[in-house]
Amino acid sequence: MFKKLSLLFTMPDLRKKVFFILAMLILFRVAATIPIPGVDSARLHSFLSDNQFFGLFNIFSGGVLDNLSVVMLGVGPYITASIIMQLLTMIVPRLKEMYQEEGEAGRARFNQYSRYLAFPLAILQAYGLLILLMRQQVIPNLTPFGYASNIIIVTAGTFFLMWLGELITEKGIGNGISLMIFAGIVTGLPGYVQQTWFALTADQIPTYLAFIILSVVVIAGVIIISEGQRNIPVSYAKRIRGMKMYGGVSTHLPLRVNQAGVIPIIFSVSIILFPGLIGNFLAGVPNHYAQSVSYFLIHLFDNQWIYGIGYFFLVFVFTYFYTAVTFDPQQIADNIQKQGGFILGIRPGAPTANYLSRIINRITLAGGLFLGAIAVLPIVIPRIFGIPALTLGGTALLIVVSVVLETMKQIEAQIVMREYDNF
Repeated sequence: MFKKLSLLFTMPDLRKKVFFILAMLILFRVAATIPIPGVDSARLHSFLSDNQFFGLFNIFSGGVLDNLSVVMLGVGPYITASIIMQLLTMIVPRLKEMYQEEGEAGRARFNQYSRYLAFPLAILQAYGLLILLMRQQVIPNLTPFGYASNIIIVTAGTFFLMWLGELITEKGIGNGISLMIFAGIVTGLPGYVQQTWFALTADQIPTYLAFIILSVVVIAGVIIISEGQRNIPVSYAKRIRGMKMYGGVSTHLPLRVNQAGVIPIIFSVSIILFPGLIGNFLAGVPNHYAQSVSYFLIHLFDNQWIYGIGYFFLVFVFTYFYTAVTFDPQQIADNIQKQGGFILGIRPGAPTANYLSRIINRITLAGGLFLGAIAVLPIVIPRIFGIPALTLGGTALLIVVSVVLETMKQIEAQIVMREYDNF
């Protein structure tokens, strides 16, 4: 691995790509340090630490909410728009055809529609976030002109980051949006390590060592499940056209254990924390009934056991749901049949689709349990070790591991391609 990483800096074109990515990420972090006017840093830190919804939103925005920067929405609106567009493929056949059957041109147009949808979502999120932060006295009361100017600035910041992400994807290595989210998560790691180190006492050393060992085991498990797949053998019949013979080969259809990635966790957190978000909005309404409803919604999941069980269940259910959205056994069976392929022992057509459906349901069971366990680890780990600062798992861990694995694959592919060209 280290040999391949060293090749990045010995090959001129790859070295140029690496430096380009670093320059774009530095530009992203510079933009994340420019706050909007009048931010109370102490209140903002307290607000983010006490609010689980915005703590997660801060992760997906790349850590840009830490100082309420001009790019404080991050790429959140674009991620939300992409998820909505993928869900719409179940309802609108034309979108499904565009995304799955029209190749690169169709996906490019599909992504363009996602960008269009991200614009109104960015405006709505900017307005709602500013209202909520003003009620929490994180920012001062704004005039109508102040609202309009801040919404324009924040929306422009979102599209600026989307542009940076697309530049990284086009001219660099890996997915630009994922790399920016990864950079936002990793940026806060040194501060967390420093804070933990200064709070360490001699009697806590065995506890911290056990936590480090458990962290290594969990990360290894995440890698194994993320890379795990079941290969379905597919054979192709021989076909003779003119004087040439085609087919007669065997290959495999890979079915990943975790088809859904981190999307089920995003859906689940959005739903389970939505009552608290509504409660925060109602807290500023000067009405007795509204205050009562607000109190009930904010304290609905104060019991960590109820919160953890509900969270695990939602992640598990949404894993199946999103896998059903993105994986169509009937379409895959039809494509195999059109190409003259078949699964040994299974008849083409509907029997193949039923077989693939059974297989994907079984392996999704393991993927759903895995995602649910990773999601609730930040709740369980502090209770096991008795130290609230020791947290492990959750969305951040999945994102970091997934981005590192995907980027390493992209680097390896680039190196292999250049070595092949030289040969």
